[in-house]
Amino acid sequence: MGAASAKRHCICKSGIRKSTGTEMNNPLAKHAWSPYLVGAGIGVLSWFAFWSADHPLGITTAFEHTAALGIQAVAPQFAESNSYFQDNSPKIGWEWMLVVGVLLGSLLSSFASGDRERVVVPDMWRRRFGGSTALRMSVAFFAAGLMMFGARLAKGCTSGHGISGTLQLAASSWVFSITFFTVAIVTAFLLYGRRTSENV
Repeated sequence: MGAASAKRHCICKSGIRKSTGTEMNNPLAKHAWSPYLVGAGIGVLSWFAFWSADHPLGITTAFEHTAALGIQAVAPQFAESNSYFQDNSPKIGWEWMLVVGVLLGSLLSSFASGDRERVVVPDMWRRRFGGSTALRMSVAFFAAGLMMFGARLAKGCTSGHGISGTLQLAASSWVFSITFFTVAIVTAFLLYGRRTSENV
């Protein structure tokens, strides 16, 4: 590891990552940004989305419309007779710009900060369930599908409800967000147990 890389990855004995000179001069090299600044930035982005497109931010809606487009191409009669697909226009909409932007932004951020690490089976999972890659990937894909189904059932995800809905003070969005995070905490406890020095 080079001197520059070592400097960028400076970690104190307590395990808390220190800010280095490189990070201070280049915000993109930071391991993490202030949640307050990021929250304010997301709020401004939400305003811009409403102003420019008259739509709230949302991720899972893109997949819903794309699925409708695929079903219409494969089974048009079924799509026309199904009320679910009638409510969701078959199209590739602007939401895909947000999906691609999140993926590319995350990738570029990991490269810029030098914090990109390819981990298929995290240590917390390995200690609890073993090192099987197949099991880890199967559970991850099942969980992702379950979350996607729940998001579309609720007509919104953590961006649609958690960001766009809550900033409009929508009661349904606040109920969704509280329920989502409560269930996530309970699920984490069920999977990994109580927090100890071994599973941090």
